[in-house]
Amino acid sequence: MTLTAVRPPVVVAPGTSAVDTELLARELDAIRQEVLDSRGERDAAYIRRLVRVQRVLEIGSRAALLGSRRRSLWLLGTAGLTLAKVLDNMEIGHNVLHGQWDWMRDPKIHSTTWEWDHTSPAEQWKRAHNETHHLYTNVLGRDNDLGYGIMRVDEAQEWAPRHLAQPLLNFVTACIFEYGITMFDLDLGDSLRDKAQLTPEKKAEVKVALAKVRKQVVKDFVLYPALSGRAWRSTLAANATANLVRNLWSHSVIMCGHFPEGVQTFEQETLDEDETRGEWYLRQMLGSANISGSRFMHTMTGNLSHQIEHHVFPDLPSNRYIEIAPRVRAVFDRFGLAYNSRPLVRQVASAWHRVVRLSLPNGWLAETNRRNLLPQLRRLRHA
Repeated sequence: MTLTAVRPPVVVAPGTSAVDTELLARELDAIRQEVLDSRGERDAAYIRRLVRVQRVLEIGSRAALLGSRRRSLWLLGTAGLTLAKVLDNMEIGHNVLHGQWDWMRDPKIHSTTWEWDHTSPAEQWKRAHNETHHLYTNVLGRDNDLGYGIMRVDEAQEWAPRHLAQPLLNFVTACIFEYGITMFDLDLGDSLRDKAQLTPEKKAEVKVALAKVRKQVVKDFVLYPALSGRAWRSTLAANATANLVRNLWSHSVIMCGHFPEGVQTFEQETLDEDETRGEWYLRQMLGSANISGSRFMHTMTGNLSHQIEHHVFPDLPSNRYIEIAPRVRAVFDRFGLAYNSRPLVRQVASAWHRVVRLSLPNGWLAETNRRNLLPQLRRLRHA
């Protein structure tokens, strides 16, 4: 397979695109290996400290909500619980389950033992996310994270009247995002569309997922409200608010990483089984976008504000992305590629603009941020 790629403007003399992607792979591999070789106590201390902070924050917030009939305690407990849930899902859970901290050999912070405050069972999420999404990033028909299987995500997809509803569907998905992820991780779409019988293996997976959903619902909407006694209604409202804000936040972060204008999608037919490492790198680079902002914002996004670096190096500790981002951006510049990065508000607006634009027939709403597009790299095609 050969990629139609932009010639590096400075480093590489005119040659074939295969040579270009081979050089790209060598440069990115060197960055990755340098981080792998330098992992150590500083990184381990970071994740252990973050886990402690998250647990103290959750326990303190749950305690405050025992007196949630007082407005001050309700606000304090709800804000703290929201932050705890965001940290658990984003900077801790997502990255631990990626295996980013397995090198520590700590059974308490390991991808094989970690379970998170989320309705999707860890094992099912790892299969859908680590093994499928990161392998087939933004490949139409293979990556369920691309439009969650319910939205039109590319102009090449035929428009139908049902797509007019996709802005509303996207908003509903955002509100119940953890439950949506659970359904996507089960990959029930094919069975439901074809009205096929579920296999025994799939039924077993559904049973495990339902058990996890039940556990989460009982914890947030039965157990903790009951512990609050006469304050159960306000505690129930606090838990519902924390879950809603966490869902809206995580959905926005994921949307910013994969769906704003300028992010490329790829056709399944153009990918061969012999995709080289350089070609895979290039697809990750063109299929991701970053959010610029403060260190606090990066932490609250799980460092998925560095989505480009995460997709290029999904197994590196998340606290290192901010350090290597300038070097990765320099690689983009040397190879003539557009590094898609904007502030949070602009990136969210861009993603929602694309959702609305693609809900309409082609040409009804103009594409924004056209300067970030690379038409010659819109598809991976056979030469």
